Amino acid sequence: MEGLINALSNSACVRRSSFRSSLPPVSTSSLSDGLHKLPIGMIGKLKAPKLIAASAQAPHAATSAHVDNTVPNKEVLEKWRNADAVCFDVDSTVCLDEGIDELAEFCGAGKAVAEWTARAMGGSVPFEDALAARLSLFKPSVSQLQDFLQRKPPKISPGIEQLIGKLQLKDTNVYLISGGFRQMINPVALQLGIPPENIFANKLLFGSSGEFAGFDKNEPTSRSGGKATAVQNIRKAYGYQTLVMIGDGATDLEARKPGGADLFICYAGVQLREAVAAKADWLVFSFQELINALE
Repeated sequence: MEGLINALSNSACVRRSSFRSSLPPVSTSSLSDGLHKLPIGMIGKLKAPKLIAASAQAPHAATSAHVDNTVPNKEVLEKWRNADAVCFDVDSTVCLDEGIDELAEFCGAGKAVAEWTARAMGGSVPFEDALAARLSLFKPSVSQLQDFLQRKPPKISPGIEQLIGKLQLKDTNVYLISGGFRQMINPVALQLGIPPENIFANKLLFGSSGEFAGFDKNEPTSRSGGKATAVQNIRKAYGYQTLVMIGDGATDLEARKPGGADLFICYAGVQLREAVAAKADWLVFSFQELINALE
């Protein structure tokens, strides 16, 4: 089984152009071993979900707070244009939705979980406490996760595929760093041509009968400061000269620490978190702004 899992993971390295329509169907022989390691769409004998690329503009964020960082200065632009690595948050950034909120809604606990998510993203509670609390409210099983992903595949933010494609053409390495779950992020990475080793995220754990068994607490992204740790580890491992973090939440802002990100770009095309936006080096409401700045 381990060999099958490794083979499936390695297949994600294929260039993005090979995954325009859908993911390849794969069957597995058992649900009892290493379920949390399998990319979703590869758990059980299911047809792989098709991702939804939004064709319209993302929901416009409220702009009640006065901000003066929507126009980048020369130093910010230079760092953006010369970045040799860019790290993206996933929920409400690469994707339009907060994945755990959507899964919770599907399982009947949407409102309570969404309230915890807002507190976690605003930085008012430790992330690990919010993650454990949210999952305890609905305890998703393997079958629920499978059903959810078939019925409600991730929705890609407008312009993100074009932006990542442009970065890749510039030989800029792209990473996904998320407090969400690998099972929900793997198909997004496949669509965008991002290899599995460039994903830093949490893992849902399941028992031998497919019941919820918690999450992997060894993942750095499972706790407060985890994204900063992941970014620092990436930089140390590869020696990047200029590394940029893009996201919408307090955990993304944390990545701009010594040894971490040189630049934090707050993407508010889905959610505007005013406390985070005010501290960003650059506040954008559309990925097209970032694409234009590369030209």
